[in-house]
Amino acid sequence: MIIDKLFETVAQKGHVCVGLDTDITYLPSLFRAKFSSISEQLFQFNREIIDATHDVAACYKVQIAYYEALGMEGLLAYKNTLAYLRSKKLITIADVKRGDIAKTAEMYAQAHFSGDFEADFITLNPYMGMDTITPYLPYIESGKKGVFVLIRTSNEGAKDIEYLPLEQGGSVYHEVGKKIQQLGESFIGKSGYSAIGGVMGCTHADEAREVRQMLNSTFFLIPGYGAQGGKAEDIALYLREGNGGIINASRSILLAYRKVENGETDFAQLSRLEAIRMRDDIRNYQ
Repeated sequence: MIIDKLFETVAQKGHVCVGLDTDITYLPSLFRAKFSSISEQLFQFNREIIDATHDVAACYKVQIAYYEALGMEGLLAYKNTLAYLRSKKLITIADVKRGDIAKTAEMYAQAHFSGDFEADFITLNPYMGMDTITPYLPYIESGKKGVFVLIRTSNEGAKDIEYLPLEQGGSVYHEVGKKIQQLGESFIGKSGYSAIGGVMGCTHADEAREVRQMLNSTFFLIPGYGAQGGKAEDIALYLREGNGGIINASRSILLAYRKVENGETDFAQLSRLEAIRMRDDIRNYQ
């Protein structure tokens, strides 16, 4: 199962998920000048980052919004980036956060689990109801695909809905998490984790032990490290025996070169060093 492959990759390489949330303004100007089209500029930048980090990153998360914003040129870069990752047999997460029902959700599933935009995992938003996940289940049943469903996010606005208290106790996100774990029980691999994982922001460390205990078979995609204030010691609380989660970082890795004088010419290697620093930082708290 794909979740077992991810579990094993984390055990081998560490927890770093490189976020290819590639804003065109992130590219060094001299590098951009080498390529005539936006699609080539974005793809070649991503390729350099992938080549420099593939042995220290568990997986790659490609946020579609950065590519959609640039129209067809951006989507071509998105397609080519996913294809390149597949050619290298690297695990991919399409960060698309879809959340719809019936035929529309079926089309989203087809779009992101096959064809030009195929990925191993995709992100979903369940706050329209659990039937938003149903159309993706046939792909998950194959053992080759998985999803990460929003449970508790790392943004301030999470308090608007996710933290609303329930009469029976707990918050909305607790109930969502329980429903996701229950749905995922049919897709648990040898690793003990389900191919239906959850997005769990790491910026609320005080709740980490409770969440990990409650969702013991849910593999976490953990945003919030670095730029959003999450620390390695906080992240360790969301893991179980050193596994069970991947930690996404985008800007801190993609823009590592900006912390070094004249770093543009070595941007990929500086991204690699940042990924290694992050990997080791997290390992130190296991």
